[in-house]
Amino acid sequence: MIEDSKILEIDSLNVYYGVIHALKGISFHIKKGEIVTLIGANGAGKSTTINTISGLLKPKSGAITFGEKRIDRLLPHKIVEMGISQAPEGRKIFPNLSTLENLELGAYCRKDKKGIKKDLERVFTLFPRLKERVKQNAGTLSGGEQQMLSMGRALMSHPKLLLLDEPSLGLAPILVKSIFNAILEINQQGTTILLVEQNAHMALQIAHRGYVLETGGIVLEDAASNLLNNQQVKEAYLGG
Repeated sequence: MIEDSKILEIDSLNVYYGVIHALKGISFHIKKGEIVTLIGANGAGKSTTINTISGLLKPKSGAITFGEKRIDRLLPHKIVEMGISQAPEGRKIFPNLSTLENLELGAYCRKDKKGIKKDLERVFTLFPRLKERVKQNAGTLSGGEQQMLSMGRALMSHPKLLLLDEPSLGLAPILVKSIFNAILEINQQGTTILLVEQNAHMALQIAHRGYVLETGGIVLEDAASNLLNNQQVKEAYLGG
């Protein structure tokens, strides 16, 4: 259920890679219970946005507020402890560790053993294949299974806000559908989601609202259903 209160607010965020101005004063917000998607071409600033929220990149100026607290100067592990976790682009699982060990690492900042066990069962219910491969080295999993593992590991910190960076990248269409069904279910279970996704059509079908990024700036924002029918968005991102 979407609440009126904002869980995340980005205000006038400027991020640089050296002299390259990657994010140019962007502002947006996410309400509790929403799926919000960022769409745009390669190099638009989508992953930069997510990595800045996660604390992996530091903004030159602007503010990121989570709940009522500024987080834009915090270290990444402190941001995880506050309730934000990320399933990064390219999955970035630990290939030499087992499926279970990868999931357990997702809960590294937690001490509540009963809660961890409950969330492990939640992950196995969402992704039954992971339970079947619980002792298997993560590096030997298929691409789709590794994506499930990346998302499952992020869920093991029991986040209030889940950041998903290109979850469908490189996956077969049948697996893409499965991943997006899981995203919907995670949201329906009460987790707010920020989704970065090149498959704009799929992203807008499940999101509540969307923002369109172009060369580091937000050029459009609207309800996802409106963006799906927007001629400019159709021509640029939805194949006409």
